[in-house]
Amino acid sequence: MDPIIEQMLKPYDTQTLYDKKNGIKEVVQEIVLCGLSRSGFFKTAAFYGGTALRLFYGLDRFSEDLDFSLKVSTSSFDFSEYLPILEKEIRSYGLNFKMETKDKSADSDIKSAFLKGNTKEHMLILFADEQLTRTIGSGELIKVKFEVDTNPPDYAAFEIKYRLLPIPYEIMLYDMPSLFAGKIHAVICRAWKNRVKGRDLYDYVFYLSRGTAVNLKHLTARLAQSGYIPEGKQITIEDVKEMLRKRFENIDFAQAKQDVLPFIKNPGSLNVWNADFFCEITGSLKADA
Repeated sequence: MDPIIEQMLKPYDTQTLYDKKNGIKEVVQEIVLCGLSRSGFFKTAAFYGGTALRLFYGLDRFSEDLDFSLKVSTSSFDFSEYLPILEKEIRSYGLNFKMETKDKSADSDIKSAFLKGNTKEHMLILFADEQLTRTIGSGELIKVKFEVDTNPPDYAAFEIKYRLLPIPYEIMLYDMPSLFAGKIHAVICRAWKNRVKGRDLYDYVFYLSRGTAVNLKHLTARLAQSGYIPEGKQITIEDVKEMLRKRFENIDFAQAKQDVLPFIKNPGSLNVWNADFFCEITGSLKADA
């Protein structure tokens, strides 16, 4: 195993097969971020979403995907030019992953790609546990999904952060109030259908527990872009609280808990989840000055 990869895996609890798989994914995520930084990607784009919150702000749950946003709307943006760079970066550490783009409808603002590697192969490379590896199907893949929003809503704020592994690098990401705006938008507007995304609710509690203020201008722009409110409409923090309370009154919290359980270490933190709990804590929500 590459000594840098070994060092990156040390902080992770890798007792179970599930934990080992997540450890591999998280190491791959960080190598990808380093590769994107070295390629100049963050001159025009910023990192956001749950994985950004975990890596840079201390969210205590696993997050699967890498979400990015251009800083300025650019319909001609082509993510595919970065893919060979990322493959080369990953393979330089002895990992065998391939990049694949995912075609969406022509009018989609989201560009997607996947990084895929054989699970059995990488379990042997990184953990040398032949007995455990026998339980893994030969065709099973470790996948890391990327998405880039090429038409981002206005008024996001950014900050620069640094990481030391696999080598020191610099990254541009949404600041906490702007990340919180994106999460509140997801709670209000995400089309959950029959699968309530409890991870959104878990993150919502995380932001409030940190006393995070929401970037209200950015949230307003997101709500308008998705058609939830009319373009040009001004909303207050009290309006947002009312939107959230209405949403909480119609959530199946049993489903929400099932969704988030595989991603957290302390299931007991979900015991208080119900509409009353979420409506009550929403009273502390405040707008960024």
